[in-house]
Amino acid sequence: MSDQDRVMALLAEAKRVAAEYYSVTGKPLGVTGEVAEYEAARILNLELTSPRQAGYDALEHVDGSAKRLQIKGRCLQDHCKPGQRLGSIRLNHDWDAVLMVILDQKFEAVEIYEAQRPDVAAALKAPGSKARNERGALSVSKFRAIGTRRWRRAG
Repeated sequence: MSDQDRVMALLAEAKRVAAEYYSVTGKPLGVTGEVAEYEAARILNLELTSPRQAGYDALEHVDGSAKRLQIKGRCLQDHCKPGQRLGSIRLNHDWDAVLMVILDQKFEAVEIYEAQRPDVAAALKAPGSKARNERGALSVSKFRAIGTRRWRRAG
């Protein structure tokens, strides 16, 4: 079994455990980011970077150049509150675009959106929200508004 196959098998088990943990406790287990990265890499054929790479999580090779992608994930449970936010997006790091991976309650990818750096920067710098301005946290709905859907699960 290759390392990639082992990682995918481990992630499948982590998804199962995380979904069960949430159903029992009502609290997330904390694997959303890792699952989102691997789902985006699998679906969009991205090259994941090494852990602790500042600024971006994956590379997308297109026409001989590499686009640096930051990946953010959000698991949207049934009956979740509106206004769900993504983790911090830091403008002081090098990256070209951000991917938002939406996961369902079983941690399966539902949609992937992409927003380019200038659009993300403008949204984060817009006046009015401490979460946006100080913590770099965009809402899921705002990200959808400034981004482009790259993938959607069939069905």
